[in-house]
Amino acid sequence: MLLASAVVVWEWLNEHGRWRPYSPAVCHHIEAVIRSDPRCGSVVLGQVDSRLSPYIIDLQSMHQFRQDTGTLRPVRRSFYDPTSAPGQGWLWEWENDVGSWTAYDTDVGIAIQAARDRQQPWLDLAPLGFCYLIDFENMTQINGQTQRCRRIQRRSDLAYPMVSGPLPKSHHAWGGALPASAITSLGQPCACQQCMLVLSVKAGTMSAAHTLGRRPPQTKPPSPKINTHSFSGAASTCTPSPSARVLGPVSSSAGSSAAGAACAAPLPPRSSLAGLSRPALQRIAMAQSRALIASGVPTVPVKNLNGSSPVHPALAGITGILMSAAGLPVCLTRPPKLVLHPPPVSKSDIKPVPGLGHCCRKTTKKQARKGKTPEDVVKRYLQKVRNPPEEDCTICMEALAGPSGYKGPGVGGISRAESVGRLAQCGHQYHLQCLVAMYNNGNKDGSLQCPTCKTIYGVKTGNQPPGKMEYHVIPHSLPGHPDCKTIRLIYNIPPGIQGPEHPNPGKPFTARGFPRHCYLPDSEKGRKVLRLLLVAWDRRLIFSVGTSSTTGESDTVIWNEVHHKTEFGSNLTGHGYPDLGHLDNVLEELKAQGITEEECLSRD
Repeated sequence: MLLASAVVVWEWLNEHGRWRPYSPAVCHHIEAVIRSDPRCGSVVLGQVDSRLSPYIIDLQSMHQFRQDTGTLRPVRRSFYDPTSAPGQGWLWEWENDVGSWTAYDTDVGIAIQAARDRQQPWLDLAPLGFCYLIDFENMTQINGQTQRCRRIQRRSDLAYPMVSGPLPKSHHAWGGALPASAITSLGQPCACQQCMLVLSVKAGTMSAAHTLGRRPPQTKPPSPKINTHSFSGAASTCTPSPSARVLGPVSSSAGSSAAGAACAAPLPPRSSLAGLSRPALQRIAMAQSRALIASGVPTVPVKNLNGSSPVHPALAGITGILMSAAGLPVCLTRPPKLVLHPPPVSKSDIKPVPGLGHCCRKTTKKQARKGKTPEDVVKRYLQKVRNPPEEDCTICMEALAGPSGYKGPGVGGISRAESVGRLAQCGHQYHLQCLVAMYNNGNKDGSLQCPTCKTIYGVKTGNQPPGKMEYHVIPHSLPGHPDCKTIRLIYNIPPGIQGPEHPNPGKPFTARGFPRHCYLPDSEKGRKVLRLLLVAWDRRLIFSVGTSSTTGESDTVIWNEVHHKTEFGSNLTGHGYPDLGHLDNVLEELKAQGITEEECLSRD
């Protein structure tokens, strides 16, 4: 554990493997939540930025979870020098193709600001992995291959939150490199193997991030003990570097020296780790674990935390926590990997679904029905009841023999003889006035649904906004369905203005997470589900406009009680495969919407 002052930047990993920073306001919010309740398990990002309303950060697993699509992305808490760009509130951005501004990655922004502070005329980003040249005089970014020029800007923003005192020792704690002096002069670092490995890697990459290829001045450390053992986990034999802080073997004669002996495992110098890839670092960590075991420190393998082991996941987790608290190393297997999308597919490999001629369906704005009044529609499904039973109407909770409890507008005068009706199929009885009021509060599409047993009269339609549904076969198999290919569905609904059938006509609605990719097995039952989903799409029943039950956002496009699988190659979020009962569950959900194979065939 280190005693220091540092700037905290929370970052998330995008699909290109780059860590992207959250805004300063979001980082302040996350830190405030942690300070208010150190045991808090999650942070809702929509509380500080409405654009992030679908997102939640799970602090236990360090993942960002998108609630409407089930997407998981790793997050990390990184520390940077207080004098760097994040600590001073400077944000460097480049102009994208649509004319808006995109922030640089944190380490790139720090390097640009450092070069500007040194009054350099230009900066080459190649040492950071980008083929760009920054021209400070013209404030442009030049592509080294295409010579394309983009504008850049430096914007003053809220400074990122500052922390001081003991900094946590975790694998994601040093996402940004503090200067070596800040690491070594503010306190004795923790001697555990994890901290030493992280500090070696990050301190080794510091020079590239801050000087961009310029060799920093060599300073002799106070009295380092250099371990000259070769390291089998690296690609080649490691040569000790004078700048590496590596602990030598520690005697284990005292009773509390077991942890010290664990830290005596050979550690590669930081200069040899700076250029290693993530797989190489993982091999190093595995080798360090083997060194721990060889040193005589007891370790307990806690494996298969996803529940496939005889060891119960909860018991395994508690065991790991207790052993960590006692200073004992714990060997964990790698957690299952989230696979949201299939491998890339070329256009020639995409095929139409057998039995379906088209690959796309579009919906347009709903056309208003003319002619019949609400009373005429309701009466079409009712039978007259001359002597109402002595029971209550389940809509207004008033006696059927008495008048309706509904007092609102929109219902004309109804004679005493027509005041109560019985629905023809299910037999449930209601006040006619109550049924007319219920119909007026719905889609007014000519259908009626019994509020007691949900029997549908007529053809039920929804208020799904205009959009497009694509469907085709891709040459990959879903987990649990190895004998068939996969049907991929792509839904795309743009944001727009609510119509008269929506909760707030005339008000804009949002459409988060589109296009949404969903998957079905290309089996006989999978194709049956697809055919019924096409009917549901045509009837505007797959999506709706309302309030999200997961994010709390109102006036947004939401799923409409027909579940889809949005996770292709895993089932970590519960929205993937294998799930043996998924297709049957979807058929039941479609049946509840009035869509069955028999009903569709009869109409065809």
